[in-house]
Formats: sequence, C-alpha cells, structure tokens
Amino acid sequence: MRTRTAQWYETRVRYDKTMEDGQQKKVTELYVVDALSFGEAEERITREMSHYISGEFEVKAITPTPYGEIFFSDYDKDDRWYKAKLSFITIDEKTEKEKRTAVNYLVQAGTVQSAVKNIEEVMNGTSIDYVIAAINETKVMDVFEHSAQTTKEV
Repeated sequence: MRTRTAQWYETRVRYDKTMEDGQQKKVTELYVVDALSFGEAEERITREMSHYISGEFEVKAITPTPYGEIFFSDYDKDDRWYKAKLSFITIDEKTEKEKRTAVNYLVQAGTVQSAVKNIEEVMNGTSIDYVIAAINETKVMDVFEHSAQTTKEV
C-alpha cells in the first residue's frame, strides 16, 4: 500500500463510448486528479483522457474532493475505489471526554473487505485510535497523480 496526500479534484468527463455490442453511447465518468487549481485540474484531465478517448470529450464538472489522503493498492485485482470515513478518537485533557474527528479517505480495493484490510494495513503503522465509520463504493473510474514529468513546451 502506498498513500498520497495532495489537493484532489473530482472531474466528470462526458464522451461517446463504444459499448460491447458495438453501439455508441454517451457516458459521463468520474475521475480524480491531483492539481493545485481548477484550471490545472481541467488541463490535467484533458491531457490524461486524450490518451484513452478517440474523438471529442467534454469536462462537465470539477469539484474539490473531501479526501484527506488516497490509499493506492499494488494489486491488479483492486480495481474499485471506496470512500472511507474514519473517526479519530482523542481525549480532551481538560474535560477528559472522548472526542471524534472524521476524515475521509479514498481507498483502492477489489471489495469492501479488502478496502478494510487496506485501511488497517496503512493505519496500523500509526499510534492513532480510530474506528471505520463508513465505507462506500464510489463511481470513480481512476485516479491520476501528478507526475514528475511536467515539462511545458515553450
């Protein structure tokens, strides 16, 4: 497992997809990109999708994500993305009451059970008390990280 903290944006891309029966169908798919601004997110998803889509496509929406971090799996079978809400448990020193702070993560896994396993693998390396409050499968098709090869043509 590998984790990455960054500014993430969800992007919705609409294009004509060739279905298994050979017919063309307009689809809108959700992708997550690492970017510093809305403009960079649009530029990044346009560049990434041009490798996968022949023909025209349209970026329909760009939204900042609520993910504190993304957990990437090393296994090919982990082809889905799950939104995990973790509650971190701390004790207030003055009142001695338990306090819970919710943080959302995006986790790559094949099933809900493997998402839990992947979360535990990452979180067991920390000394923070937590509970998994919720795990839901998302419609995210893929996540595009910022690459070191960001050379601009002059």
